[in-house]
Amino acid sequence: MSVLNVYLNSQRVGVLEQDSAGMLSFTYADEWLKHDVAIPVSRMLPLSSETYGNKHSRPFFAGVLPEEGPRAIIARILGISEGNDFAMLERIGGECAGAVSVLPAGVEPAPLERLVRVLDKNELTAIVEELPRRPLMAGTEGVRLSLAGAQDKLPIVLDGNKIALPLGNTPSTHIIKPEPERFSGLVNNEAFCMALARSVGMSVPETEMRLIGGKPSIIVTRYDRKPGLDGIIRLHQEDFCQALGCPPERKYQQEGGPTVRGCIGLLREWSSAPVLDIAAFVDALSFNILIGNADAHSKNYSILYADGARRLAPLYDLVCNLVWPDLSKRLAMNIGHARSVNDLNPAHFKKMAEECELGWPMVRERIQNLVRKVSAAVDDLNFTPLSADGMTERIRDQIQQRCRKLQG
Repeated sequence: MSVLNVYLNSQRVGVLEQDSAGMLSFTYADEWLKHDVAIPVSRMLPLSSETYGNKHSRPFFAGVLPEEGPRAIIARILGISEGNDFAMLERIGGECAGAVSVLPAGVEPAPLERLVRVLDKNELTAIVEELPRRPLMAGTEGVRLSLAGAQDKLPIVLDGNKIALPLGNTPSTHIIKPEPERFSGLVNNEAFCMALARSVGMSVPETEMRLIGGKPSIIVTRYDRKPGLDGIIRLHQEDFCQALGCPPERKYQQEGGPTVRGCIGLLREWSSAPVLDIAAFVDALSFNILIGNADAHSKNYSILYADGARRLAPLYDLVCNLVWPDLSKRLAMNIGHARSVNDLNPAHFKKMAEECELGWPMVRERIQNLVRKVSAAVDDLNFTPLSADGMTERIRDQIQQRCRKLQG
């Protein structure tokens, strides 16, 4: 039996094991169960002395790992099987989303002082250029980074204008997402959509755009980190896919993944302020439709564990993907009976409200308020793109069309 220790910040909370058949199991440590601030690692892993098998353990732990192309490349670099979650966690699980760290036996969390490698301009450029071939700097000595998702990204420590790599178990503060070659204008697109969301009062992390070695990149502030007396503190989180017990390969509804009804049920049961968070989630669904984001799947919504509460996390990965005509218009989660982002009208939201046992007057009022705010803000938003590629103009046109469709 292979064993890894699981930490929340510096506290050892349990052990993750893999048997000879490759199945995972997780057991909480006795000392964590007795701790006065103990919280569960996942909704699917309640605090208990029992051992949780693969069905309950894998959705959370596989869910902190990279997906799709980056995962396959990392596996080749590390010389491990692409499907071996345990081996990948052992090699890159030191810095994940939320507060969790997964470390080999005998490896302790890094000391509270920051352990980083400051990058000069040339080093940063070289790393960003290398990310498509070496995601998350996999295999680099002292670097153990893991983030879910299929896009190239790099967790960093940002201090003023200085950018550094976090080493060992050191928390990162920001994430760099360089623009993929096949999606020209993505950085302008995401930065614009995030700025628009902020302008209409939605909770989103701060972002900034930079050219790194001539490559457009967006730098996103991590909402699951905060400053503490002894340095950066990790805040625990899990995405909706993890919280609902779905492995990451089933993040889309059409593949058996979570539904809108399931997500609202999760907030109704698990949020510390369900009325507020369900309303915010309805806003988030509506906003993603207004910006033309068909790819808002269950890993794009999260629960944040902070200050003794469980709340809907700030929104992230907001992108108008309709500006690329070849991308699927299929909704990641159906709304009412609508499956395409282009089909949505108020009747579909009314059906969704009925399915989710929500009052239609409340849902309708929130949608209409958001439509008015977005329609008024989208053309006046003070936004300077990195390049004059026409991306923001195309997004504005898409959004205004969708605002008109959802009016009434």
